Amino acid sequence: MGIELLGGRILAPYFGSSVHIWGSIITVFMLALSIGYLIGGKWSVTNANLKKYGSIFGVAGVLVLPIALFATPIMEAVFLAIEDPRYGSLVTSMILFFIPTIVLGMISPYSVRLLVTDKEHSGQVAGTLYFVSTLGSALGTIFTSFYFVLYFEVNTLIVTYSSLLVFLGVVAILLNKKHQEAMAHAQ
Repeated sequence: MGIELLGGRILAPYFGSSVHIWGSIITVFMLALSIGYLIGGKWSVTNANLKKYGSIFGVAGVLVLPIALFATPIMEAVFLAIEDPRYGSLVTSMILFFIPTIVLGMISPYSVRLLVTDKEHSGQVAGTLYFVSTLGSALGTIFTSFYFVLYFEVNTLIVTYSSLLVFLGVVAILLNKKHQEAMAHAQ
């Protein structure tokens, strides 16, 4: 949600901040998340583990970084090519946010797969995960919009979010390695 919220600030200098621009941003994020949910669910079926899970975070972090690095030249090119800000903002949102958001969407279903240990508790696990995820989104939205944008530049926040995703990915991969080593010593 933090990246989505910052999307409005990123696009505003070139396309404004009307309801059309927010409609473009929200549409792109919703479409990308839905595709990410499908892919993440499918990917979680085969040999789910923390290494793969961490790689999703790492790839997401790497894919978020170009938003900070290339947003301005991309927006300039689209702004010059497409006069209507509705369609210009939609195309720009697709270029900047679609792929990273697909990968971010993969995290939730993969999380469910890793946390569900038996089918009797799958609903409870999914409900708890969605609670935590939605609460995190709400907190990310409020902190980003009320505080972070007041003290940090948008690109600094994007780089920070990117770095956090990569860090979480590395932690998951290291935990997987530690778990594999423990399993090897137990045998």
